[in-house]
Amino acid sequence: MSTGTDYNIAHALKDVAAAQADETGLVCRSGSGYQSWTFAELQENSSRYAAALKEQGVDEGQRVMLMVRPSMEFICLTFALFQLGAVVILIDPGMGYRNLLRCVGRVRPDVLIGIPPVLLFSRLFRRPFATVRTRICVGNTFLGLPGRSLRRLTDRVRRGGNSFAAAGDDLAAIIFTTGSTGPPKGVHYTHGIFHAQLELIREYYGIGPGEIDQPGFPLFALFSTALGAKAVIPDMDPTRPARVDPARFIRSILDHEVTYSFGSPAIWNAVSRYCLQQNIVLPVRKILMAGAPVPGELTGRVRRIMAPGGEVHTPYGATESLPVTSIRGSEVLEETWELSRQGRGTCVGRPLPGITVSIIRPVDGPIGDWREAEELEPGEIGEIVVKGPVVTPAYDHDEQETRLAKIPNADGIRHRMGDMGYLDDQGRLWFCGRKAHRVLTRDGVLYSVPCEAIFNEHPRVFRSALVGIGRAGAQKPVLIVELFREGDASGDLERELQQLARGNPLTRTIDTFMVHSGFPVDIRHNAKIFREKLAAWAEARLKEGC
Repeated sequence: MSTGTDYNIAHALKDVAAAQADETGLVCRSGSGYQSWTFAELQENSSRYAAALKEQGVDEGQRVMLMVRPSMEFICLTFALFQLGAVVILIDPGMGYRNLLRCVGRVRPDVLIGIPPVLLFSRLFRRPFATVRTRICVGNTFLGLPGRSLRRLTDRVRRGGNSFAAAGDDLAAIIFTTGSTGPPKGVHYTHGIFHAQLELIREYYGIGPGEIDQPGFPLFALFSTALGAKAVIPDMDPTRPARVDPARFIRSILDHEVTYSFGSPAIWNAVSRYCLQQNIVLPVRKILMAGAPVPGELTGRVRRIMAPGGEVHTPYGATESLPVTSIRGSEVLEETWELSRQGRGTCVGRPLPGITVSIIRPVDGPIGDWREAEELEPGEIGEIVVKGPVVTPAYDHDEQETRLAKIPNADGIRHRMGDMGYLDDQGRLWFCGRKAHRVLTRDGVLYSVPCEAIFNEHPRVFRSALVGIGRAGAQKPVLIVELFREGDASGDLERELQQLARGNPLTRTIDTFMVHSGFPVDIRHNAKIFREKLAAWAEARLKEGC
């Protein structure tokens, strides 16, 4: 451990509780009403959880898998584990049980804290959980359930002990990627990275005391609480954002006069449509949408349901580096969206303070030193590489993927985002799709986002996906569309898509089109298209002669 400032992120809650003791810090749905906790109560609960866990042997450096629903317990347990210096492991249960078991086996947890179904799951599938020595149950225990009751353990203690003094590079958490372009990977988050993220959110987005947040992604409730903002946990399944009940989501916004909210575009697509149908204007002044490219049409629709003067922000980043850039909805609608519709890519804004964004010539293998990379000029499409205090250092137990994604240099690690894009003459970053989704034809490279934008203009097309069939360098481009209405694939559709293709130099080499009934997408954001699965589907259809 290096020396210097104590970066332990648990101290943020302690400081807020000292300054805003009697103010409400958290609100959750409870039966037909709500239950709330002050910042002082959150700190007290966190401290008592830390003491109880300490008695059970949870200590500095131990890996603790936390599988608890968004709740007071989730918030306070996370801060308690940070206080102890334990490493919090967060895995999205919505990734499917096969991916989940693979992730558990790779990350090797020492302790499992979870709700009853999770503890039973750990007994049914013993091998991935073989390293777990302590199980703690959050919720009602019953005969035969493994693990000790958190409630009973906490009842025996009254106060916590000292906090772990964390350096900036001490490991705080392991958070898993969605696995949208491969198996999910565990990303190392240090206390210093969480500290940097808090500062960016506070300074750039102006989040702090007096704000009321309704986060569509549970982890962001931690940030709100640590910044002194009240967090309202929405009544929804965070692993299924596209299935959000907009009426319930909106009810808590109105009841608590929520001022800002972070969520997937899938959430705000459903919520904005419902609000417009019901003539509802929300009190929110800031809405952050992230997790996938945000269409300008959605940005415009969301702005219509916000309080006067409200603004949409779309930060860009990844689990490995977040946030990197950000753009206001007003700039999208006034300047960049029309260019996006013409195939220029999606503008994701300017680098945030302290972040450096570079574009390099694509390289398939590892880059051992930054001096080996070739930086490109503005306007040239290449790999997006970022440097700054939010860049994570490594993947857990995956040295090969770490070498592929990280570029070492004397002035700090750079992260290869796995995305393609370019910088314009104003220093704004334009996203052109995932590197893995390039179609490498004999006539050149086709990028997914610019090409798909041309076909998304068709009134019957809900979304499209460009895939390549065959070996790299000689791939056949195939454009697959998902329609707004499944039975809307009339005989004229293919001809109309061909006309769109021929009318734009970006797409004139595309001459094969297919209709898919429902694209496979990631569970966390319900927006990242699994193009690898679509490519296999298209290849099979071509072999069948369809």
